[in-house]
Order: sequence, then structure tokens, then C-alpha cells
Amino acid sequence: MPTSLETPSHETPGIPMPGSPAGSRHKPRKKLVRRTDHDYSQALRRSYQLLFLLLNTWLGGVFLVWVRDFERGGSGSVVNRPPGVEGWLPIAGMMNLKYWLLTGHVPALHPAAMFLLLTFVSIAFLMRKAFCSWLCPVGTISECLWRAGRKLFGRNFEIWRWLDIPLRGLKYLLLGFFVWAVSSMSAGAIASFMQSDYGIVADVKMLNFFRFLGGTAGAVLALLVVSSLMVQNFWCRYLCPYGALLGIASFLSPLRIRRQPEACIDCNKCAKACPSSLPVDKLVTIKSTECTGCLECVAVCPAKGALSFSLESVPGKGPAPVPAWAVAAGIATLFFGIVGFAQTTGRWKSHVPAAVYRELVPRANQARHPMPADLDQ
Repeated sequence: MPTSLETPSHETPGIPMPGSPAGSRHKPRKKLVRRTDHDYSQALRRSYQLLFLLLNTWLGGVFLVWVRDFERGGSGSVVNRPPGVEGWLPIAGMMNLKYWLLTGHVPALHPAAMFLLLTFVSIAFLMRKAFCSWLCPVGTISECLWRAGRKLFGRNFEIWRWLDIPLRGLKYLLLGFFVWAVSSMSAGAIASFMQSDYGIVADVKMLNFFRFLGGTAGAVLALLVVSSLMVQNFWCRYLCPYGALLGIASFLSPLRIRRQPEACIDCNKCAKACPSSLPVDKLVTIKSTECTGCLECVAVCPAKGALSFSLESVPGKGPAPVPAWAVAAGIATLFFGIVGFAQTTGRWKSHVPAAVYRELVPRANQARHPMPADLDQ
């Protein structure tokens, strides 16, 4: 049974305090009806983060072996190219999605990029930006960095609000640029781009960027790491265009963090726990596109029924809470469902002859981005 406790108070409710304006009253503290359930959301979320990080590490390792085989003059028969690495090609995913919508045909090159993009957007549409806080390996590393920074510095640092708000808009500007670039391409131009040397080995070029990190790129990466130690989710909050896209999709989600003012004791723990610095303790419904559905605010809330990840209020019954296991099950269902569909229908792998890879992979760094004039409009 939940226990009803009076939160400590050293003043008598209703008695004007010395020095207070005439007629002012001290607001009485609310009673705390303590939660008796055990919250497992963060253990479950971190399990997903670890598994997805390990999956990406394994995919990256297999892909590196595949690339090195071609670089040594092999035939690519040592291991098969893992299509899952195309999850790191979101722009190719956007281009292929447009091509599919215009032509009705799934593209032959980098189709996995499109299906993974659809998967992550679907997760965002149904369960907020859960991809960012439950699956994204960059988000996981970013979270590890700011937690390490908190231990190192004793705190994380907040950027001034007047600067924080415009900085958050940077990722939407980057997204807008990519959307503009893709929207201006015809189906023929997309096909020509994908069939170019650059398009075929775009995944290899992405790998080589990190393998052969230049001085400027290394300095920028180091700056991002230091910034992420000091500011919670620096990259995700200010610069990630993928997160911006998922944030827009999540705005339409039926699920929200919802607060019940009657049960809330105004302890402010939810706002302090929010990695996105949202004023959870001041709002009834969190509609912000910055909410990642991490459930950290719900996990720290001590009051029974005060905070929940829930569907719209049902007349006479209030919000319909969605437990953490259902969020986890929904993420897994969408991921394995969409990826499994692509695999079983033969639409998952890129159809490129080994001879083409044998020619292009060793000289991937020489492939240049095709200019608009070179593409078939």
C-alpha cells in the first residue's frame, strides 16, 4: 500500500511570515504519496544502449575486414559486406526514400539506409526520440561523456539561455540544408548519384574518414569530446541534424511525458534529471521536440502518479501510462519488423558486383562528389 507522508515544513501553513508583504500567505507543502513500484526503465534503456553499441561495433569490425580484403587485392570473399553499416548514411537514406516515393521502386544501392531511416523515424513518431536515448551509439557515447564530466568536474555546465536557444536551432539549419539538397534532386539525379563512384563507396569513404583522421578533423572531434564532457549531450543538443529530423517526427507522437499537478510535490527532481534541461516540473505536458523519451524524469519522481510516459488523457480516467517494458518492446518490434521485412523480401543488400568493389574500394578516397551538372536531371 502506498504510504502518505507529510513533507517536512518548518513554518505553519497559512500564517504570514515575518517581513512578508501584508496579506501574503506561505504556500503549504503538499503531501507525498510515495511510489511503491520499482523503476527499471534506466536499467532497461542502458541494456538497449549497450547492445546497440556492441552491434555497431561488430558491424564496423566486419566492414573493416571486408574493406581491407579489397585493399589487399582480395575478392571480398573473406566476409560478406554488412548492409547495417548503411545506418551511418542518413543522407543516402533520405535520397533513396525520395527515389522510392517518386518511382515506386526500392533502389539497388544502399537500400538498407532507407529502411533504417524509416525504422528510426517510425520509432520517433510512436515513442518520441527514443532512438536517440535508447539506440543511437553517438547518443550513448555522448551520455557516457557528460556523466564522466560530471564526476570529473563535480557538475555539468549550463550554457546561457540567450545563447542556448539559438544554438539549438543550428541542427535544424543543418537539417534544412540537407532536405533542400535532396528535395531539389529528381529521381534520375538520385539514381545517377548513387551509381557514381562516390555513391557506390560512400560507406567506405565514411569509414576512411575516421581511419585517416586529418589534423583539422581531429581537432574538431577533440573539441566535441571536451564540450560533451562539460555540457550534457552537446552534439545531440546543438548539432545533430538526424536528431532534428527525429524531433520533428516525435512532435506528432501520441506519447508524452505528462505531469499530474495534484500528485506533484514540486520537488524539482524531474527537471534536474532531464538531460535536455526541460522544465518538466513546470509543465503539464512535455511537447518539446528536445524530449528524447529517456524516462529519466519518470525514474527519479518519488510521487505516485505524478509523472508518466503516457497517451492522451482518457475522459474520467486521466492519462494512460505506458510502462518501460512496453517502450522497449515497441522499439524492438519496429526495428526487427522493418529490418526483417527488408531482409526477407530481398530488399536489404546493395546489388553491386564484386568486380566493381574490387576496382573502387582501394581508391575510395579518390572518388569525388559529383556536381549537379554531372547528374542526369
